Amino acid sequence: MTAEEQKRMDDLEAENAKLRGENSELQDKLLDAQKTLAKYAQMLFGQKTERTRLPEKPEELTGNLFEQELDPEEQARLDTEAAKALAEEEKSIHVAAHDRKVRKPIDTSKLEVREEHIRPELVNEDDYIEMEPEVTDSLVLVPKKMYIHRIIRHKYVLKSKLQVENPDRQTFLIAPLPPAALHKCMADASLLADIIISKYLYHLPFYRVIETYKELGVTISSSTINDWFKAVVGKVKPLYDLLRAHVLACDYVQVDESTLPVIDNEKHRAVKGYVWSVVDVMTGDRFFFYEHGSRSARVAMGLLKDFKGAIQSDGYVVYEHFEGMKGKLMLGCWAHARRKFFEARKENEKLANEALFYIGKLYEVEREADALDEKDGKPDYERRKALRQEKAYPEIKKFETWMEVNLFKSGPKTMMEEAITYTYKIIKKLALYTTDGRYKIDDNMVENSIRPLAIGRLCAAQHNLPYVGRLVMLAS
Repeated sequence: MTAEEQKRMDDLEAENAKLRGENSELQDKLLDAQKTLAKYAQMLFGQKTERTRLPEKPEELTGNLFEQELDPEEQARLDTEAAKALAEEEKSIHVAAHDRKVRKPIDTSKLEVREEHIRPELVNEDDYIEMEPEVTDSLVLVPKKMYIHRIIRHKYVLKSKLQVENPDRQTFLIAPLPPAALHKCMADASLLADIIISKYLYHLPFYRVIETYKELGVTISSSTINDWFKAVVGKVKPLYDLLRAHVLACDYVQVDESTLPVIDNEKHRAVKGYVWSVVDVMTGDRFFFYEHGSRSARVAMGLLKDFKGAIQSDGYVVYEHFEGMKGKLMLGCWAHARRKFFEARKENEKLANEALFYIGKLYEVEREADALDEKDGKPDYERRKALRQEKAYPEIKKFETWMEVNLFKSGPKTMMEEAITYTYKIIKKLALYTTDGRYKIDDNMVENSIRPLAIGRLCAAQHNLPYVGRLVMLAS
């Protein structure tokens, strides 16, 4: 070997050694990166116990590696169906903009009919034969009235002669007062009921209620209205306790909490409080709960500690305290998950539409079950369960895989990442509705019950008991 060839061989060996060193360094970096990825995956999806993927059968719910690519056939189906759904949505929006809906007839079946007969002036009535009259109806509103119901109790005294003859006989006689809602209160039960209904059904503050009473001819001070209000609340407190016990005795409830502006008399301004709503899903009975405006875990535990059964809620972290507790089964809400992906559409329309497609498939199954129930005239929970397990659960499994594949494609600290993370962490709770035909796919029932609170207002009081009592009025 010549000197030149030897030099070339030495250079190649040196270069080879350098490459081996760089390769070893890259292998170490790759290992570190994989460890870091696993760490962040655990941070994103980890729970108190190790998270496992959904089982193949929904019956095994009560009892992993990330896939890097979605099945090509599934991705093709997803692309086709998502595009079709988007086209249908745009078409329906376009049609709805030009569609004129037929007005629903006014239901007057429960109204009293007062007839007024109008006849023409006839010179000679015998010259005419009466035909079928023309009838014109109009709705008449009679303004409410306020009047004084004066009770005059006539009092009698026994004659003196009879008093002497029979000293044990009662001297004076007077009829007792009829029962009243509040003792020694000038307000009749009808007026007290109107105050409560005005506040909690029509959401009128007291100053506006007072103005309406002025128009009826009476001026009542705000302090008097408040005193009557507190007294009525104390009277209905036992009814509230019975309602609460009745709802919590069932085995399936939906729970939600909502903000409520509350007037703080000490700070002289409105502060943000929270009111809880608990609904018996099977009967529709519900009650509201307020404890100093708190939505803490302590309040939730005190509210539901003795409840046994299924609890359906959104993903609020407080409800995680019930996970694994004996006698409690936590269900998720697909409407909340869908809302997060819908909000992410403006940021990543493609991924959002794919997620909404999967969730839409679940609601299609519900509509199919609803149609069958409507046809039969009664719900069939076993049939709904079978439909869910046959058609909905496989879509949930595919959606779980889709989230695993697309999480790291969504970008950090994005709305899409938040939507996927939120949904993936509670996917088991979201899938549990397929195990019982009675369970709802979402908690819209309790959300609808709590929505009217947005236009209502509570006046703060010095005592907490009236708060709890007066919230029973909201159940109506």
